[in-house]
Amino acid sequence: MNVKINRNAAKMLKKILDEGDAEGKMIRVFVAQMHGDHAHYDITLDTPGEQDEIVKTDKDIDILLDSREPYLDGIWIQYFYVPQEEFVITNPRIEREHGHHHHH
Repeated sequence: MNVKINRNAAKMLKKILDEGDAEGKMIRVFVAQMHGDHAHYDITLDTPGEQDEIVKTDKDIDILLDSREPYLDGIWIQYFYVPQEEFVITNPRIEREHGHHHHH
């Protein structure tokens, strides 16, 4: 499985990992809800389980993914400061196959 991450997201994720209670935990991206042919993703801190794959990124952050969830393969984690500060996680691989949706 693979994950892309932009520089801002890497910075914010490192901040999350540096904060107090992240000891021994990793960043997990999970599917928060499904909408027909695409997913909404969320981020949490977690420890690896036996179904998980630990995916290395080019920004020195490992991401935990549930290896049984195809919608997680190929995700792109971005962080934007405008129009508001937020993580934006998309999966270009899946959206390419199904046409492109924008949700605001």
